[in-house]
Amino acid sequence: MRARLGAPKAITAAAHKLAKILYTMLKERKSFTEVGQAAYEQAYKERQLLSLQKRARELGYGLVAC
Repeated sequence: MRARLGAPKAITAAAHKLAKILYTMLKERKSFTEVGQAAYEQAYKERQLLSLQKRARELGYGLVAC
């Protein structure tokens, strides 16, 4: 994010994300649970697939699962 928006906006975005997590933890009285690297990688793959499907649709193509 820093490369695209610059350091000040990246710092603000990170602080906002942490503030939302902290607020939710306090409001719901729940502890923070780390989802782990595997969950992040799975979500990343799903986002990539959706992006590819959208681009293929825009170009008039369809994706076929192998």
